[in-house]
Formats: sequence, structure tokens, C-alpha cells
Amino acid sequence: MADTGISGAIPFDMGNLQNVILLDLANNNLSGVISSSLQKKKKLIYLYLDGNNFLEYIPSHLDMCQNPMDLDLSNNNLSGSIFPSVKTLINLNLSHNHLNGALPVEIGKMDHLVILDISGNMFGGQIPSTLGDCDGLFILRMRDNHFQGSIPQSFRSLRSIEELDLSNNNLSSEIPKFLGAFHFLEILNLSYNNLKAYYQLKESSRMRVLLLLLETTRYVEESRVVLVLVYVYVCWLKKKKPQEPTSSSIVDRWLNLSYGTLLRATDGFSSTNLIGVGSFGSVYRGILQENGTHVAVKVLNLTHHGALKSFKAECEALKRIKHRNLLKVLTVCSGTDYDGNDFKALVYEFMVNGSLEEWLHPSPIPADVDGPSTNLSIIQRIKISIDIAFALDYLHNQCHSVIVHCDLKPSNVLLDAEMVGHVGDFGLAKIVLESTSHTNTNMSSADLRGTIGYAAPEYGMGSGVSIEGDVYSYGILLLEMFTGISPTAEIFKENLNLHNFVEEALPERVLEITDPILVQEVERDAGQRRKSTVQDCLLMVYRIGIACSVGVPRERMSIADVAAQLRSNRDKLYAAGL
Repeated sequence: MADTGISGAIPFDMGNLQNVILLDLANNNLSGVISSSLQKKKKLIYLYLDGNNFLEYIPSHLDMCQNPMDLDLSNNNLSGSIFPSVKTLINLNLSHNHLNGALPVEIGKMDHLVILDISGNMFGGQIPSTLGDCDGLFILRMRDNHFQGSIPQSFRSLRSIEELDLSNNNLSSEIPKFLGAFHFLEILNLSYNNLKAYYQLKESSRMRVLLLLLETTRYVEESRVVLVLVYVYVCWLKKKKPQEPTSSSIVDRWLNLSYGTLLRATDGFSSTNLIGVGSFGSVYRGILQENGTHVAVKVLNLTHHGALKSFKAECEALKRIKHRNLLKVLTVCSGTDYDGNDFKALVYEFMVNGSLEEWLHPSPIPADVDGPSTNLSIIQRIKISIDIAFALDYLHNQCHSVIVHCDLKPSNVLLDAEMVGHVGDFGLAKIVLESTSHTNTNMSSADLRGTIGYAAPEYGMGSGVSIEGDVYSYGILLLEMFTGISPTAEIFKENLNLHNFVEEALPERVLEITDPILVQEVERDAGQRRKSTVQDCLLMVYRIGIACSVGVPRERMSIADVAAQLRSNRDKLYAAGL
């Protein structure tokens, strides 16, 4: 009912429409307070009330909604300091109202947030450091407010941020240098503040436009110089790479990649470019000659039984999802090779640091060869485990249809240049239909294979796929990450498995079962107090892994709770100086 010119208040009887998923009343003449009847809509996912004349406060009853939610209340006359406390919010737009006061620290609990726009209000005080806990943010707009103090150091956790706009506030102190290292940052606007520092812009292949503006009333002349430099820099980038597509058009440009294009990119699918072999195909490193982009090309072996079904399953899953901790597919190639044979391939973003498998169980390096260290520190393992938990939480709890990965293991976790974990290989993924416990009929569980050691035990007894099955795999993976022992290691015979091995060692023998690399790190770098903190954190990690991998599916820990506890663990390690 958007753009229809309706006026008055939202009818209270509208609350009786309890099965409504989307309610769009944007750009009308609605007024009064936002009806409390909306609290009855527990299935509501999309609520658009922007462009009206709603008054007074944001109603607190919106926190009754239990689903992942997209909420737009922008361009109204809302006032006061009440802030919605819906923990499952994904997109929140409160821009261009009359909201005031300080942002509550509870905002950090909205850890599903992807977009937050509060620009054009009267918020003041310091930016709460807890906002850095919303580390899934892609877009953060806070311009045209009265925020004071410095940019929080906790913002270093916003590694997926693509747009950050803090312009026209009263911010002071130095611009944090970590902003220059953000891999995905495309738009940064810090203009009209009292920020005092300037650091060199970095060129990034992902960067469309990077605006680092230091305009303030105090430094007008200097800011003009910076603006000119930024303008020249952006023009230089465009001239240097005229063929490079923007992120918004990249898929459109590559939709028609041919077999020949991929053949050239991989040097004829050369063995020197082979980086992995899976159940249904091989993965090659490649460079697209059109623009020099590094990619990973997964070529399906269509003679293998189930390969075509795997290809369709992966395409079906990937078209529904987008998350910072999921491997990004750039395009799909479906056609024929030069001999007329069917050819199917998936083209992914290339992950320069390979798979988690390669880091946990590296191949031996000959004594006469100097190679880079492939040791993961304890804080890196914690961060990667959180990345994987976030990916599963998204698949299980934030997609409109539940997606079960079905094959979570170290070789399916890829690491980018910043050592951020990305879950990939959706060839066995199953989409669970809403309001049922059954999988999509095109992807039944009858042909489920999974991987020995990681597949949930109930799958071997004919049970259907479930999110609890993924949680089991995650638990085993977590135990492997910190013990350094594969679940298929030779020491596990008869009734002994990785779950029992760890469970029997707790709590007294925590360090004894821990990867010796981590033990050496603790012994070498940590004081007694830090050692105690590390040991406590290891104990918590192992208990989480055990809780995830118990035999009874309904007794397993929820992945959302897993992510929350691991983040708490990470913060303790940070506080200890690790």
C-alpha cells in the first residue's frame, strides 16, 4: 500500500493479520503514533513505514518480532531517545527524524545488522564502543548528528564495512589508521568534523570511490587541498583501469563467461593451477584476462554420479544467500567445451590464503626449502571459528528458507587476505521448506554423503538433514581446530572418537590435548595471568565443541549461542593483550 495517498492512523485491526510477512505503507500521509497492534505480527520480516508523518517515540513493542527483520522508519517526525531493541534486525533505517539522546550500548546486541542508517537526527554524546560488536555491518551512516569524541577503536572489528559515513558531527581526535586497511571499504566520508590526522590512501582492486574528506570549519583551506587530491586520485584510478567493472555491475559483466575464457584464465586447466580436488570436480586458480581478476574455477566432473545434481544444488543455494563469511560466487558457466561435451563450472572469488585444512594440517616442507609459516595463533583460530559460526547462523536463522550446508569441514573453509573465514562448497546443501521439516524435493537427503568424521551420526541411520547436523559438524571442526587432531586420525578406533577424546580430558588435561603449536605460543609469549586466561578460554572452546557434537540432535547447542560465547572468549583474550 505504498504511495497510495492514504492518511490517518494505522488501523488497530491490522494486528489481526498475524501471517503478514511484509507490510509496506511507505510514502503516504499516515500520522499519529505507530500502532501497538504490530506486536502481534510475530512473522513480520519487512516493515516499511518511511515517508509518513508518524509522531512521538519509536514504540518499544517492535522488539516482540522474532524473525530477521528489515525496518524502515525514515523521513517521519519521530522524536525522543527510545531506540528499537529488536536483536534480529538486519536492516534499520531511522534517518531524517528528530531522535535525540545517546545511542544505547545495547545496540551491540544487534549482531545481525547489515545496514544501519541514523543520519539526519539529533543523536549526541559519544559513539558507543559496542557498535563495533555489529561486525557484520556493510553500511553504517551516522552523518548530520551531534556525536562527539573519537571514532571508537572497536570499529576495527567492522572488517566487512563497505560504506562508512560519519560526516557533519563533532568528532575529534585522530582518524584511526585501521580504516586504511579495510579490504572492502568503498566509501568513507568523515567531512565536517574536527579530525586531526590524514594518512595515505591505499589502492584496492575492490575500491570504487574512496572519499576521505577532512573538511572542517577549522581547516577549510587544508580540506580543499585534500578534496583536490582525492579527486585527482580517483580520476587516476579510473584512467588506469578503464576496463575494471564496479562491484555493482561485476556479475552482469561476467554472466556470459565462456568455456574459452575459463580455459585461457587457467592456462588450459593446467595441473600447475590445480588447487583442490573434491567429490564432484576440481578447482583451479585463474586470472581473467579481461581485467586481471584472480578467481577460483570449480569444474564439475559430469561423468561422476551426482555431479550434475551437486551443481544444481550449489546454484540453488548460492542464488539465495549473501554474507561476508560465505564464499562469494561471481558467475556460473554452463555450456560445452571445444569437443561438444557438456561443461559446467562455478567461478568464485579467489581466497589467497587457501583452506583451513592447509593451515591445520600443512604438507611437510623439505628442509632445503624456505616457506612461509602456516601456524595459526590462538586468536586467529578464535576469529575463524566465529566467522564459521556466523556463516551457519545466517544459513540456519537468517535466510528466508533454512539452508543446511551438509558438508562442513576444514577444506570447505577458505581464508582471504585478512584471514577471514568463508564457508564454501554448497554442492550438498539442502534448502528446508518453510513451516516443514522436509528438504526441497529436488534435493532429497537420500543421496547425502557428507564426509566421514564430520557427518552427524544420525545421517548414517537414515535421518533427514537438519541444522542440528550442521551443528554437529561444526562441533567436530571446532575441536579439530584447537587440538590439531583430525577426527579420522588413526588414534580413533573402536568407540574412541574426537568428541570422547576431548570430553575425557576435561578439565584437568586441557593443555595436554591442545595443539602443541598453541601450547608453545602460550609458554613463549604469555605471563602467568595470560596463561590462566588462555587456559580458561581453551576450556570454554572445548566445552562448546562437545556441546555441539553430542549424539542426540535436540541436545546440541544452538549456533547463535555458540557465536555469542566465542565472541565473549575473543574479548577476554583481547583484554589479556593477546
